Parts: sequence; C-alpha cells; structure tokens
Amino acid sequence: MKMYLVGGAVRDELLGLPVKERDWVVVGATPEEMQARGYRPVGQDFPVFLHPSTQEEYALARTERKSGHGYGGFTFHAAADVTLEDDLVRRDLTINAMARDEDGTVIDPFNGRADLKARLLRHVSPAFAEDPLRVLRVARFAARYHRLGFRVADDTLALMQQLTDSGELDYLVAERVWKETRRALMEQAPQVFFQVLHACGALAVLFPELADLDGVPQPEQHHPEVDTLTHQWLCLEQASRLALPLEARYAVLCHDLGKGETPPQEWPRHIAHEIRSARLAETVSQRLRVPKDAATLATLVAEYHTHCHRALELKPATVWKLFQALDVLRRPERLDGFLGACEADARGRTGLEQRPYPQVDYLRGAARAARAVDVAALRAQGHEGAALGKAIEKARIHAISEYKKQWQTP
Repeated sequence: MKMYLVGGAVRDELLGLPVKERDWVVVGATPEEMQARGYRPVGQDFPVFLHPSTQEEYALARTERKSGHGYGGFTFHAAADVTLEDDLVRRDLTINAMARDEDGTVIDPFNGRADLKARLLRHVSPAFAEDPLRVLRVARFAARYHRLGFRVADDTLALMQQLTDSGELDYLVAERVWKETRRALMEQAPQVFFQVLHACGALAVLFPELADLDGVPQPEQHHPEVDTLTHQWLCLEQASRLALPLEARYAVLCHDLGKGETPPQEWPRHIAHEIRSARLAETVSQRLRVPKDAATLATLVAEYHTHCHRALELKPATVWKLFQALDVLRRPERLDGFLGACEADARGRTGLEQRPYPQVDYLRGAARAARAVDVAALRAQGHEGAALGKAIEKARIHAISEYKKQWQTP
C-alpha cells in the first residue's frame, strides 16, 4: 500500500500558494484494509475514506469509463491493481495530474510542471471531452490563476468547443452549474470565467441571457466601452476590486440582462431595460436554483440600479420607496449589497473606474435618518393602525428630506 498527495495540493505547493485542501490517492489497497486501519468510508460512487485523525480524504486509485451523459455518466473501477498513473490520467488538467510521494518526490507523468512554468491550462488526455463539467472547471481555473498569467491551451479550448457542440452541457444539473458559477464569482478575476465560456460557445448554452449582450451598443457618452458585454466584464472586475460578497457579485452579473432584448431600432438607448433585466434575473435564478438571498438581490439591483445612480436627484419620497423595495429597515445588509453592486456598475466603464460615486454615502446616510425616526413617540401622540403607518412614513420621508438639505449644505 502506497499513499500519494495529489491534485490541487501539489499544484499550489509548486506555485508557492497556500494549500487549502489536501487529497490523497491510495495505491495497492482494498476497502477492507483501509477500514482495518481506522479510515472511515464516505464515498458513494467509489471508495473514499476519511483519515482517522486529520479527516483528510483518501481515495483508492481508480479508473473511469464513459457510460452515459453528463457529469455523472461514468462507471468507476477501483482495485488494488490500479496504478497511480491509471488514476492520474483520468484527471482534467496536467497541472492537476501530479502527485507527491511520502519522500517528497513529485510524480509528473503528463508534464504538469512544464505547463505550470508555461502558465498553460492543458487537458491530460482526449478523455477530457467526455465530461461536460470540465468546461466549467477549466473556466474557473482560468479565473483563479489569471493574475499569474495562465491561459487555456488552444487544443484544450478546442475540446471545450467540441463538448459544447456535442450537446453534453445540456445534461449538467443546475446545482453543479451554480456551484461552479458561485466559486468562479468569488475568484479574483470572475470575468475571465465567463469570457472563457464565451470563447468555447458555452456561454450561449449555459447563460444565453449574457451571450445576448454581445455586440449590443450603449450610448458612448455614458459607456465609452460601448459594447454591453464588455461593460459586463468590466463590472465583474470592479466587483472583485470592491471585494463584494457573493450575493452582490451575482447581482452585478444580472443587472443589465434586459439590454439584450432591446429592439435594434432603439439602439443605443435601452428604455425600460431595468424591468426586462429584473425579469431575466429571475429567469436565470430559477434555472440555476440560486439561493433566495442572492436571487432577490439580483432582481432588486436589476430593477433599481438606475435609481441608485440618480440618488442625488431623487425626491425624498422616491428614496423612501426605494428603501421600502429593498426592505432596508429589516435587512440593512441588503442595502450594502445593493450599493456595492451599483458602484461596480458605475465604475465598470472604460476610463471611469476611479470616478467618485457619492451615491453610496448619501443613501447610507439617508437610510440611517429614516431608521432613526422615533416610532414610540408617534404612537404616544395617539396614532394607531393605518394612521400610525401613514405618520411613520411621513416622518421618515421628512427625515430623509432634512438629511438631504444637510448633504447639500457646503
């Protein structure tokens, strides 16, 4: 029995990056031997065990054979005679197909170290094209290591295009697509994930609402980059720079989808695109089974982001209606996500990345003013029922109005 550290841990060690997870492959062992040593079985499709003290995963070396469609369409074989190289050849990328033995020696049968040095994301074997999930994984790795100069090898991108053309992406379940998307959105260069998908045709299959933005123009005076999909990439880049949480980054992804449905005769203007964007955001969220908090924020940002951009011009009553839509009194964290997404949108324009965006501070202050209204005092004045509700609303609009006067005072 021999045990090898494999995959991402070896890759990140060689790159000099922190290792977050350590996975192991065991060669020459049976499930019974693993359990006899105190390892706890947890694998459902193939033998995987948890170390009795570290709780790290140890998987028996295995091979796989395509037996159906999609990510789960494989038959696995794990036995004591499966070699380390047999196990490594089934992996997606050469940089993920390296192992380190107990003496620290790196086993690299597919030249992963050379591809690390060349900053290439390259497939291990033609079997890469059997698993549609690998299209998303490679795009996510491209987003993760973009800052280090990595790119997808041309022949690997061709296989990703082949997977897309084969229709295999249609068999990916929503939960897996969202899982990879969620992780990609939190990478340092989330826009690269979607750019790679677009380059191999997968964006039109998995995110058709985004793909429809390609080539759609916007007014140059507001959007020097003109192209709406380019604007989308810039917004995602800003979302990362602003260190926005997942819910806000997903909202950024969905905020302008309605521009893809603007009739060409109306270009470059996009009248009422906010309502269309909100509807399409809901469509995407339902299709991917996006968690409620992220889905709700995406719909709100899509519908009201232009309200945020015009916040300094809005009447106090309109600001209060915005706060009601966001439910800011009960969910103050939602206002932070909304403002962050809107700021990413405002800065996601060529040459305007550093321009001031005072709307964030203004709306935060206005929300504090509205929240500070003394409801108990209004109740003590004899207001109750519907009359109390109207009195509270009037007081909060007045508080926002007074705050706005102070804001405008030099």
